[in-house]
Amino acid sequence: MKSLSEIDTISKRSSRAAGYSWGIAEEVGKNIRLLEIFSLPGIKNLNDFLKKRKKLKLENISLITQVNETKDSEYCPIIAGANFLDQIRSMEDLSEINIRSMSFPLLFLPFVSRASEVIGKRIYLKIDEKEFLMNFNNNIYSNHFKNEIIKSSKNVYLKILNNCDSFEESEWKELYKLSEETFVEENERLKQSGAGAGLTDND
Repeated sequence: MKSLSEIDTISKRSSRAAGYSWGIAEEVGKNIRLLEIFSLPGIKNLNDFLKKRKKLKLENISLITQVNETKDSEYCPIIAGANFLDQIRSMEDLSEINIRSMSFPLLFLPFVSRASEVIGKRIYLKIDEKEFLMNFNNNIYSNHFKNEIIKSSKNVYLKILNNCDSFEESEWKELYKLSEETFVEENERLKQSGAGAGLTDND
């Protein structure tokens, strides 16, 4: 089994050899490592993408808006991802983002996961019918578990979710009330036995 360090290094070097700058290649190395940690087929998708990259008609996104559309080509997942991560703070107020027609979209996913950590919010990502929920770059929930290459998507949809509790206020109050049973009323004996409260000085 290949180590995460090997995965990072080989992904980075192969991306540089394929024509990306060292800066972008560094990001790719981190991303493929991340995909493999989450048991998503990063190496499989990157390898196929880099082999076919020169034959693909790719377009780069510079400024990501609410709707991003290309007519005669597909967006490059790596450049789109790098710009998404760079611009994430300015996109927090957008209700939703659509990127129409993206090549090898699974390579875009780790940029979104890292963006979730940057803004401290969960991000919902949908690649056609495949759904993913990014949780602060700590884990990914998904309905897609196949170890396969996703060569293209018609639409990549993103929504930044507002942070909220998963429980009712009444449930919180009930649990808090139960926790109060562990509270100990302070008394003089506890004050004297507490840290730093001794009556003698041994220094």
